[in-house]
Amino acid sequence: MTRIITIAGGKGGVGKTTLSANLGAALADFDRDTTIIDANLTTPNLGLHLGIPLYPVTLHDVLKGKNNIKDAIYEHESGAKIVPAGISLRDLRGTDARDLPNAILDLLGHNDIIILDAAAGLGKEALAAMESADELLLITTPELPAVTDALKAIKLSEQLGAKTTGIIVNRVSGGKHEMKMREIENMLGRSVMGVIPEDSAVHRSIAYRTPVIHYAPRSNAAKAIRQIAADIAGVRLKEEQRKRFRFF
Repeated sequence: MTRIITIAGGKGGVGKTTLSANLGAALADFDRDTTIIDANLTTPNLGLHLGIPLYPVTLHDVLKGKNNIKDAIYEHESGAKIVPAGISLRDLRGTDARDLPNAILDLLGHNDIIILDAAAGLGKEALAAMESADELLLITTPELPAVTDALKAIKLSEQLGAKTTGIIVNRVSGGKHEMKMREIENMLGRSVMGVIPEDSAVHRSIAYRTPVIHYAPRSNAAKAIRQIAADIAGVRLKEEQRKRFRFF
């Protein structure tokens, strides 16, 4: 059975695309047949993160009815498969985010996991990605505005029937200004599934257009992301790999 997991956040800049790209690569490492879909139709970045910005067929072509979604699948060197969105303004003409749930139907049964990289905010593109999913993985940073917007996303996802699997707290430095994990859990009413520390290796990996789990596999961020992927896949990591970065 194919699991459809949408990576969403209530606001931009919390790390949705970085997490989507790295989770897809990590799940492929765990031998899970994984497809990452760039569901951010207005400002897509997944292809840029993975070093392949231009594709002949994109999700926009699928939503316009020009192609089947299987025509827009490309295999990344990480082993994960990608369905990119078009980066041209012309691609936006004639596309409707509400067609996304139907567009991905042909992938069901052919993948273990489908990851949808949702658009920023809570507009129609983000809602379409939530509506398409069986599970919602919500990413936030440990600042009050981001967590407040994450709460809005949870409420909306409940109305759409998507189950929130867990909360990922990204870019955690342990500073006094940051919300504590228990505070975030109490505010959102959900458990924190993973904590990704602030790590300069992530910024360098984006510059080199390579997932950080491969660019700097021993970095703290890479270890944290790999643990999240292992939890999703039901894989038990070796003892030396099982470091969690929890700032309670």
